[in-house]
Amino acid sequence: MRRGKQYAVAASGQWSEEEDGGRRRLPAGEVHAWEPGRNETVCGLSLSRSQLVRFPHIGWADTFPESGGAADRVQRVCPRCASVAGRRGSDARPRWQRVRPRP
Repeated sequence: MRRGKQYAVAASGQWSEEEDGGRRRLPAGEVHAWEPGRNETVCGLSLSRSQLVRFPHIGWADTFPESGGAADRVQRVCPRCASVAGRRGSDARPRWQRVRPRP
């Protein structure tokens, strides 16, 4: 059984939230999918040159508003990263599927 890749988040900004007596760093601004251990995002941006902040403790699925996770101050989700990491926008057409292949 093969599992998909686990993507973390890299963002253009950050903010912190007080929760249970501790502080939690959360992404803000534009978010990108990132594989921990790599120095670039899934779409090919260099983390250091683009001045992106890494969030290895936040999963990629938590950056979408419908997840109810860490998406409070996310303004934009990179569409290239979203297509690679497996999320399609709510306005996207369903994935292409062959219904009746020719004989």
